[in-house]
Amino acid sequence: MIGNVNRFRGASTENESLLRRSFLQRSAATVVCASAQIANHVYAAPSGGDIPAKEYAKHDAVGLAELVRNKEVTPDELLNAAIARTDSVNPKINAIAGTMYDMARESINRGLPDGPFSGVPFLIKDLSFAMKGVDAFFGSTLFDGQKSKADSTVVARYRKAGLVLFARTQVPELGVLPTTESTFAGITRNPFDRERTAGGSSGGSAAAVAAGIAPMASASDGGGSIRIPASCCGLFGMKPTRARIPNGPDAFESWGGLAVKHAVTRSVRDSAALMDATAGAEPGDSYSAPHHSGTFLEEVAREPGRLRIAIVNTMRPTQFVHAECQHAVADAAKLCESLGHYMEDATDDFNRRFVFRELRQSHGITVLVALRRRILQRLKILGRKLRDADLEPVTRFYHDYAEQYSAVQIEDCRSIYHRAARSMAAFQTKYDVILTPTLATLPVKHGEICMTGTSQAVLEGLQKFIPCTQMANWTGQPAMSVPLHYTPEGLPIGVQFLGRFGDEAALFRLARQLEKARPWSDRRPQIS
Repeated sequence: MIGNVNRFRGASTENESLLRRSFLQRSAATVVCASAQIANHVYAAPSGGDIPAKEYAKHDAVGLAELVRNKEVTPDELLNAAIARTDSVNPKINAIAGTMYDMARESINRGLPDGPFSGVPFLIKDLSFAMKGVDAFFGSTLFDGQKSKADSTVVARYRKAGLVLFARTQVPELGVLPTTESTFAGITRNPFDRERTAGGSSGGSAAAVAAGIAPMASASDGGGSIRIPASCCGLFGMKPTRARIPNGPDAFESWGGLAVKHAVTRSVRDSAALMDATAGAEPGDSYSAPHHSGTFLEEVAREPGRLRIAIVNTMRPTQFVHAECQHAVADAAKLCESLGHYMEDATDDFNRRFVFRELRQSHGITVLVALRRRILQRLKILGRKLRDADLEPVTRFYHDYAEQYSAVQIEDCRSIYHRAARSMAAFQTKYDVILTPTLATLPVKHGEICMTGTSQAVLEGLQKFIPCTQMANWTGQPAMSVPLHYTPEGLPIGVQFLGRFGDEAALFRLARQLEKARPWSDRRPQIS
């Protein structure tokens, strides 16, 4: 039954001294709860053949779909493999917010659509992707017990593509952090280094894909939340152009147009094929992304030509970039040059074109107002006032602080974004693509950026950690994190490429060229 959803509330058992005492007490309890649920979940795999774990993990989603079409494996067998992998690794990383095994089995038994991903297991982020009758916790005590009344448009398109939706992935409270940890759901750990973050807010999705639970997972991005966890976990993460993938039927813009939906994937072709399956306006949309003729999957097979690529080493006010992140950009530039692309350092010119203080302040206002609105909507449904235990300390501060903002300030923020988009378009008359660090530091240790600290600590952490990802949200253009570099210790470091507005095609072509030149699919974390 759709409503029969098993729930994981995992948390760390290491390094917890970084968080508040209350966090520790509640997290310790959640880990016991998660372990019990994992050991005793009600799903029983049917008799019959099973695909070996290594065989399942080595294929991307397009590859698994081919196996199903060729009748080399059944959707039941793939689902069994996904569930077995979940049970094996999730206690170590806490990537899963809840399971939907019964619903997944029912979808197979009813008969899957003959879509591009028919039979492929898929994970849904526990925020921004409404599923009819399924819990959506948003990483928050306040939203515990919430159920959606209808599928969102993109979820309906996932189903039409034949994907088997079997679990939901962890998020920080209401998706406002570039890390994934909360007192409600615990700490989501990076499979490459469990002392470090998997990123956020799509950290559960990235950790699960990196750990081999599924070949791809849904993700959303309002300031880097696809690209940040992709970088942390050695995955490919494409943030689409604004309005490329619809937010309907109940919403049009998210975070005032800053936030978009797509996925984190192991392969470039998976990302392109999934965008083909989900992109396109729905009736009633106020605007849509520029039309793309043909398919994005076709673009992956095409050569990118000789691109003019601007190197931007950092964005204001952040000056410090970790040596490994600097090296990742320099190495990516060298690789691009070896592939025939024109490279030019444009850091100073780029930074002169934008008033970053205004942009970052506008981002904060927009997010805080959207946060407060969502909380007030939830309280209206519950028919009560906000309680002290409902929200994390920083979330509560943000909610209260947002009351001061006016409609005029929100309109000012939109104007500031539009001016930035004009400046970006002018800059990109000279360059096809922009290369930057995805992150300015290594994935942070747990507790460094969290909602149990102070708002000032969170703000400072954001500026140090992610100075370069928010630009694409302000301007609406596509951007991707590509896992081209690893530290000597084996920690992945992504680099970011920004394309022109509406031009995911150029990024997909470049990404596939880089994937062939420096393959990353075999770089997997040592976790079992």
